[in-house]
Parts: sequence; C-alpha cells; structure tokens
Amino acid sequence: MGTMNLLFSVTTLIYLIASILYLVAMVGKNPQAGRVGRWVLLAGVILHATCFAVRHSTAGGTPVTSLHESLSFFAWCLILLYLLLDLRFRLSVMGAFAAPLAFLLMIASALSPDIVVQLNPVLKSWLFPVHIAFAFLGHAAFALSFGAGVMYLIQNRMLKSKRFTGIYQLLPSLDVLDKVNYTCLSIGFPLMTLGLISGAVWANTAWGTYWRWDPKETWALITWFMYAALLHGRLTIGWRGRKAAIFSIIAFMFLLFTFLGVNLLLGGYHTFEAFAVL
Repeated sequence: MGTMNLLFSVTTLIYLIASILYLVAMVGKNPQAGRVGRWVLLAGVILHATCFAVRHSTAGGTPVTSLHESLSFFAWCLILLYLLLDLRFRLSVMGAFAAPLAFLLMIASALSPDIVVQLNPVLKSWLFPVHIAFAFLGHAAFALSFGAGVMYLIQNRMLKSKRFTGIYQLLPSLDVLDKVNYTCLSIGFPLMTLGLISGAVWANTAWGTYWRWDPKETWALITWFMYAALLHGRLTIGWRGRKAAIFSIIAFMFLLFTFLGVNLLLGGYHTFEAFAVL
C-alpha cells in the first residue's frame, strides 16, 4: 500500500500543479504556462497509469471496484481524453477546467475508504475491464462536453447583455465551444453505447441474463436516451449553440446521478459491495 499511496499522492500533486499552470495561462494570458501545464499533465497521466498497474497487481484484477478507485479512474480518463482532445483544439481554457476537476476527483477519492477489493470470482471476465474502459471514457467525454457547455452559456450571456468581464477575453469563441461540445458528444456517445453493450454481455456471462433492470442499468439507459436525444437533435433538427449547451449540462446531471447517486443511494447488483468476494 505504501507504493500505491505515494504514487497516488504525487499524481494528485501533479494535477494540482497543472491546474495552477492552466489557470495562470488563462488568467495571465501566458501561453507558455499552458504548454508547460500540458507536459505536466502528460507526466501525471503516465504516473497515474503506473499507480493503477501497481493496484492491479495487488488486487489481482481491474482496480475499479470501490468508490476510491472509481473516482481516481474517472480522473485519469478525464485527463487522458483531454490531452487527446487538446491535440486537435489546443485549448488551454479546457485544461483550466479538466485539470482542476481531476484534482477535485482525486481529493474526493482520497477522502473515500482506500480498500483493495478482491473481485467476486463470479464476475471475473475479460469483459469487465472492457466494459469499465468504455463506460469511464464515455463519462470523461461527457464531462468535457459539460465544461464546454458551461463556458458557452457564460460567453453567450455576456454577448447578449453586452456586459463584458475579464473572463470574456479568456474564453474561446462560441463557434469553437460549440464544436468542442459536439466533438465530445460524438466521442462519448459511441463509448457509452459500447459500455452498455459490453456490460450486457458481461452480465449474461456472470448472471445468465443480459438485463436485470437493476437501478444502475435503468439509470444508465435513461442517461443513454438523454444523450441519444441530444445527438439526434444536433444531427437532424439542427440543435446548436445555447440549446445544445443546456441539454449537455442537464444530461451530465443525469450521468452524475447514474455514476454516484445510484451507488450511494440505491441498491442493486452494481453497488461497490456487490463487486466484492462474497
């Protein structure tokens, strides 16, 4: 546990440093700080992956079976996807959203019980890490879509009211934010769909049925329909801008409840206790 705790703590510190660098880049209009922040985040995501590798060897399986591990893995997926997205858009302002959010997720993870859960043998399958990877990467994409949506609404409100604060100069144009929102949606929705499909196949191998209408499954399906409606609206009805941004924010609220609320408030086969050895 000592090595894991050290790696976890250093990774959290790196995400904090990256957050400061990206905020300096945005507020101080210092592109160099943003470029340094990008390299710091790259080092953090590599170190974070090493932490998971050590935890994997200790647990003997995919280390995403507790709240502590899930929050940490969410942070890793968020940063990984942001860095990939940054290759295309080069938006330090999104780093100023992604890095602090990852840091907060790591803090929340640190405050959760740090226990290594041995996965129930009934649930052990190569489909489990596949399902987890698709689901969490989809969550990360939607988190970035949420961030772009919030930025869009802030920018749009200032333009309409003609009351421009300092943050106006820091935000990208409405077209760029809308494009980021759509790109994240177009990445997240297929990942979420693959997560649901792989989860259903995995459930069939573990429990003999593809779907049990477990609370987690039900809310995941509701969230999927929310994002399907948003994607449909963008592709066929022409939803853009403010409407798409608001819908992205609402859909992400459903996603957060599916991710955290169901596990903490509702029972079922997808609670963290259900993953443990019985």
